[in-house]
Amino acid sequence: MGCGNPSKPTDQLPRTLLHRPRPGEIIIQALLFLAASISIFTTLGIVASLGLEAFAFFRKISLIDFFTDTVWQPAIERYGILPLLSATLATSFWAMLLALPLGLLVAIYLSEYAPRRVRDFLKPVLELLAGIPTVVYGYFALNTVTPLIRNLFGRQRVDVYNTLSAGLVMGILILPLIASMCEDALSSVPRSLKEGAYAMGANKLEVSLTIVVPAAFSGIAAAFILGLSRAVGETMIVAMAAGAGPNLTLNPFKSAETMTGHIVRISGGDLSYDSMDYQSLFAIALVLFIVTLGLNMLSSRIVRRFREVYE
Repeated sequence: MGCGNPSKPTDQLPRTLLHRPRPGEIIIQALLFLAASISIFTTLGIVASLGLEAFAFFRKISLIDFFTDTVWQPAIERYGILPLLSATLATSFWAMLLALPLGLLVAIYLSEYAPRRVRDFLKPVLELLAGIPTVVYGYFALNTVTPLIRNLFGRQRVDVYNTLSAGLVMGILILPLIASMCEDALSSVPRSLKEGAYAMGANKLEVSLTIVVPAAFSGIAAAFILGLSRAVGETMIVAMAAGAGPNLTLNPFKSAETMTGHIVRISGGDLSYDSMDYQSLFAIALVLFIVTLGLNMLSSRIVRRFREVYE
């Protein structure tokens, strides 16, 4: 047996020797903290800016009237957000009705069926769709999709500006986002689960629909909710193709103005500072902020609740 002094275990070394930061690490940590602080203070600044002007607006208009009145006419001091909110939800509904199933099918194909060469070609094409300016989508909705809908359902029934056309083109806009996020979620499913299903005699379609999709549910649900949040906040497409003028209707063939479209139209005019019209824009923007924040929080909660952890 040796009689030399055994080396001192690492966990018994002085704490100052184990955790003494280097000067470069201190600078990096400070820069990272600064970057995180900037994002936090920017968000707080946005909330404060919206909240102050919205508070001034709600001092004159009650919250009950704001959320229950079915008319938005500043000329007679009626500020009911329901027409704007209904149009926003209508366009988002048609967008998700197109983007959700199509995006999931594209993701399943890219993840489970597409050869590597095809996948390497299709993914950049989807990303190219996401990079097209939204004003181009607006002209596409107005000059291409709307005439097709009017020819299909009748020019007397379908307005030139309508929520269906804007919603469908918004679905094309958010399709790459949903497809990419769903494909990442599907690709993260362990191969052992698929091989186990194949060993039990399942075919590729059964493995995709009964094994891979349920295992990636949290990521797919998060993609859907983030896609909905993107649709709610879209501006140029609805401003150009959905119509101008608040209209409380569920008819997709009729024109209606969304919250973002109203903000674009009104802010482009001559508004006096501290006027009701000016302050109403901040009230609408605050509602949009709360809706998108709620959707993002719901997405995070779903990911934490249904996330599968594989060893």
